[in-house]
Order: sequence, then structure tokens, then C-alpha cells
Amino acid sequence: MKPLVAIVGRPNVGKSTLFNRLVGRRLAIVEDTPGVTRDRLYCDAEWLDYKFTLIDTGGIEPASLDTIAVQMRRQAELAIDTADVIVFLVDGREGLTSADREVAEQLRQSKKAIVLAVNKLDAPKFNDAIFEFYELGLGEPLIVSGEQGIGIGDLLDEVCKNFPKAEDEGEDERINIAVVGKPNVGKSSLVNALLGEERSIVSEIAGTTRDAIDSPFERDGQRYVIVDTAGIRRKRAIEDASIERYSVIRSLAAVRRADVVLIVCDAEQGLSEQDVKIAGYAHEEGKASVIIVNKWDLIEKDTHTMEKFKKAMITDLAFMDYAPFLFISAKSGQRVHKVLEQVREVYEESKKRVTTGALNDALNEAIIMVEPPAHNGRRLRLYYATQVAVQPPTFVLFVNNDTLVHFSYKRYLENYFRKTFGFRGTPILLLFRNKVRDEG
Repeated sequence: MKPLVAIVGRPNVGKSTLFNRLVGRRLAIVEDTPGVTRDRLYCDAEWLDYKFTLIDTGGIEPASLDTIAVQMRRQAELAIDTADVIVFLVDGREGLTSADREVAEQLRQSKKAIVLAVNKLDAPKFNDAIFEFYELGLGEPLIVSGEQGIGIGDLLDEVCKNFPKAEDEGEDERINIAVVGKPNVGKSSLVNALLGEERSIVSEIAGTTRDAIDSPFERDGQRYVIVDTAGIRRKRAIEDASIERYSVIRSLAAVRRADVVLIVCDAEQGLSEQDVKIAGYAHEEGKASVIIVNKWDLIEKDTHTMEKFKKAMITDLAFMDYAPFLFISAKSGQRVHKVLEQVREVYEESKKRVTTGALNDALNEAIIMVEPPAHNGRRLRLYYATQVAVQPPTFVLFVNNDTLVHFSYKRYLENYFRKTFGFRGTPILLLFRNKVRDEG
């Protein structure tokens, strides 16, 4: 799981500019008006051999009672709570303020690793401004300029030093399950049904679950941790007064540390654009997934209803046609007992390893069935393949020229591997590498 790094600080200290500099793209809105960034933005970033996710937050105004300021403060607090490392950004030209002191105190209480960065010091004449920030007691301040790119390497070095050590694989045999979906589709009801107790608050009011709640349990000798997450709603559907916007990062973080994702949708509402986006996030993260169609007891049915429903949903979820569907009623308990069966199955599929011999037999058969594509007189040649990782199963295929790999042929090979080896419920990743010819 990639570490999470949150950039926090007062409004207008340059957080979004630094965020854009670190991820190498202009993603956050950058203006001189304080408070422009009201929603967190997140993006994957990489420095040397480290990969992590960066979170840009709205500014913290500790003393303000303004509605939006209060919401932004709560939003930043949740980002702080979720993050592994915090970059506390201050304005070197403006100098140390009472608000900086209050934010620093809040960060100390979080017990998280903190890197103090003094921004807008883009000329040597401003460098003396750094000394007053030692007063915050957060270690040595770093001189940076998000605008000019000054000090970015030193900042990233310090951030990466504080990443948590990776846990040894196989140390924990628990299966981590994240339950995700829009608000009010029955996620908490499903969690309670699986746990056999009222662990999560169940309400008709959308967004009752604001935080991601971990619940360990054991069933048939297998240990699990299930995470009931706050509902993920489209940004334009979130009013300023809603707390839901603050919970999206926690829900996404829960997906990242999950082994299996249960994507819950409402049978009465059908599959929405937002359901597809949530499923897409689990797919992009390489997570084994099960599509849970809840409230199935409320649907008028005939003998073909389930197949029609599934066919319509598969059209929208073409990118993850590997995921099984399960039609349940968390409220009545209908088919709930099958959920953990599916979880165990897709979990095992995500950890499946294929021998190099069997893999290359399948590759050769696939090549015979459908000849690799050619472009400008050059034909793609596939030499051999090997599996290099699990969760998701990842394969490297050595070729003569990776630019000749067409998306459609890559998709064909993926489908052929699935037909041969299964991989039900899990994405698989195919990587193409140019084979270096031996000289001499």
C-alpha cells in the first residue's frame, strides 16, 4: 500500500502550488485568493524508488467560525488523521503567525511524522526568515519554493525518510475487506449482517457513516477485517453543509489497504455513473472485487430479471467483467451467507501463481490462435512470459518492440489467460518489455 502524504497549512501559503510541483502536473486550482482549495485533491507521485499518494487540503483557519472555514478545517483534520506523513507548509515571507502556532499544536497532537516546509523563499535575501519557525518545535525547517521548484528534492528526501516500514508479506493471514459505494445503499446493513451484530449505525439518512470503521471477526477459521466506509458521492451532489466530502479520502484509503473490495449498489436505483467510478477506482488499484447488488428483495422479479439486470450492469462495467455479481438483501439476510464465500474465492484468485511453463504454453497457444499485430511492416514477436507479482497477478511478457503492442491484442491475451487460468474476481496486469539481444 502506498503511503499517504498530506500537505496542510493556513490558507494561501502555497499548498496547491507545491502539490502541483510535487506531482508534476497542474491539477489543483491555484489562485491568490485564500481558501480556493476547498476539497482535498489526491494524486499518485513518485520520488526515486518511493511511490506514494499526495493529498492537497483546504487551508486551516483555527479561529474562524465561518461555515466554509469550519468545513475546510474538518476536511484537513481528516486528511491529517489518514496520512502517514504530513508536510506542514508555512509562508516564509509573511512570517510566523498565531494561526501557524495553533496548527502546529494540532499537528503535534496527531503524533504523525511532520516535515516543516517554509514556502515562498525563492531568493537568498528571504532565507533569514526561516529562523523564527524553529519556535514551532517541529524540527529543522526546510527552505522551499513551490513556484520556483527550490528545495523540492530535499523536501521529498525528508518525506520519504518518514514512510512506515513495509510489513512482511504473509505475516498477517487476515483478509481485509473494504465495503464501498454511494451513501445509503446498505453498506452498514451488510457489515452488520456479516458481523452478526449492530456494529455500524444503520439509518435511512444518507451519510450516517462518516469514518472508515475497522471491525475484525472470524468465520470458519478464517480471520477478516471488514471496513465500513462513508458513502462516496459525486462532488456536485455534495452541498457545503454535508460532511460526506470529508470522508472520500478515508474511503479511498480503505480500498487501498483492502485485499477484497465489496462494491455495493442499490437494486432499486440500478447502476449509476458514480457506482461505475467507485468500481473503477478499485479496478485501478488492482483490487479483487465483488459487485454486491443490495435490496434485491424490493425488486419485482420473473425468471429472467437477474440475468437482465446483470447484462445491463456488465455493459457499464466492461472494464471489470471479471468481477462476480451477488444479488442480496442485507436487511432480510437473503444470500448474505454467500458474500464471504465470494470474498475467499476472489482473494485466492488474486494470490494465484502460474508456473512459467504453464504460462508460456498458454502464450504460445494464444499466438497460434490469433497472430500478433503488425505495424508498418513490423510484426510483434512475443518471446516468453513470467509472473512477477500477485495481488494483482502481474505478468511480464518479453517482446521485440513494445510499441507494436496494440490495446486490442493486450486485451486478447488477458482474456486468453483468464480462460486458461481463471483469475475470477481479480484484475490482472500485463507488462511488455523489450528483450535485449545478446551481442557477439
